[in-house]
Amino acid sequence: MSAFFTATHPSGYALSTDPAQLDVTAVHRWLSEESYWAQHIPRATVERAIANSLCFGVYAPDGQQAAFCRVVTDRATFAWLCDVFVLPAHRGHGLSKWLVQQMLAHPDLQNLRRHLLATFDAHTLYQRFGYAPLDRPDRWLEMKKDKPYG
Repeated sequence: MSAFFTATHPSGYALSTDPAQLDVTAVHRWLSEESYWAQHIPRATVERAIANSLCFGVYAPDGQQAAFCRVVTDRATFAWLCDVFVLPAHRGHGLSKWLVQQMLAHPDLQNLRRHLLATFDAHTLYQRFGYAPLDRPDRWLEMKKDKPYG
């Protein structure tokens, strides 16, 4: 595992993989209230997910949380990109593209056999970085709970 990864956006935003910098309250609020995939997710579940993932926080010049993504990975063969968002007040600065670019550049995510993600509405964002529909969807299965949080 490498040391914390950092980067600075030309507009002054900063990125860090240091989980101590994350505003977990802001991340939980957005995921539980605004996302379409994690409505009503308990804070304890978000905390556990953060603790067991490689997380990228983007911070405005004033230090406030501006964006977030999480990667579930073994850092050897597989990565699943999830929980990607840019808070509305920080949209329009190219942060989503920059966040994905920085995530893909992380030293621990190089030379993996497979990167996956699921999206409802951001296909063009991810396709510009090489993501594509599953090559062999007939090989993939999922186990899904419709109401995992009660």
